[in-house]
Amino acid sequence: MFFLPRFSRAVFVLLLCGVVSAQAANPLFVLNSLDANVSVIDPTSWKVTKRIPTGKEPHHIYMTPDEKSVIVANAAGDSLTFIDPRTADVQRVVRGTIDPYHLRFSPDMKWFVTVANRLNHIDIYRWDGKDLTLAKRIPSGKTPSHIWIDSKSTTAFTTMQDSDELVAVDLNTQTIKWRVKTGPMPADVFGTPDDKYLLVGMTGGNHVEVYDISGPQAKLHKTIPTGDGAHAFRALGDGRHVFVSNRVANTVNKIDYLKLESVDQFKAPGGPDCMEVSADGKLLFVSSRWIKKVSVIDIDSGKLVRQIPVGKSPHGIWTLDHAKRF
Repeated sequence: MFFLPRFSRAVFVLLLCGVVSAQAANPLFVLNSLDANVSVIDPTSWKVTKRIPTGKEPHHIYMTPDEKSVIVANAAGDSLTFIDPRTADVQRVVRGTIDPYHLRFSPDMKWFVTVANRLNHIDIYRWDGKDLTLAKRIPSGKTPSHIWIDSKSTTAFTTMQDSDELVAVDLNTQTIKWRVKTGPMPADVFGTPDDKYLLVGMTGGNHVEVYDISGPQAKLHKTIPTGDGAHAFRALGDGRHVFVSNRVANTVNKIDYLKLESVDQFKAPGGPDCMEVSADGKLLFVSSRWIKKVSVIDIDSGKLVRQIPVGKSPHGIWTLDHAKRF
């Protein structure tokens, strides 16, 4: 058996830790929607290492089920940009996806759904692990905004921002199951892990609406006061809490989705929009839409600890090193 001297063992451990640390530091991606590119941030130096050109108006970003690619939806570019989530290299560009504003995969990895924010339709694609095939294009309400898919991969829920609706689509039949009126300008959607409730941010209001979706038709269960311009959600990853950004109030609320109540609020400058949570659950990364920055907030204290300059109108934000999604 081979033994290392004590000093050599210490050096080896330090080197090994350094390798693991380096491997864990995957980049943070920020979509600059008015610059048609993506800022790539090194989370160790907090510097932008490069910008990746995309199609026009990249708004939202989502990972493929195999975790080999992250997809940027270029709404006005009618395209999807596939990027390596570890190296930040562009892998390919898929063209012909019409007005892909928001995007989401079903948990069973069979379906890929986009909404056309300008053209008012929902597109359902089949996914074979590599390529997308359009199954059906469904006319929707006015200005479809965000998507949530249930854990059973049976239903896609989408908000209609300018007709004030929540719409449920059966993925297997590609037909609308139901639609209900909501408050003003519904935006992002977050579903509880038991598939019983949907939380919907009211960008035209100052609250989150909670819908009971356990029956054949959604019913408004309660409202949770947050702040003006309630918009986007991101789970803390502790199995209990989710954040919602209030884009007009310049705040973020922490919601207990088991009790369905707000338990904390802290400031987030510059029109907080999309968010990401670090893998250790300590930091909240926020795209500050109006000031061309990413704001980094310490979750325990609720204090702003850093701001990173990026491009114009930063929107979607994502890293592979993120907390759990519930």
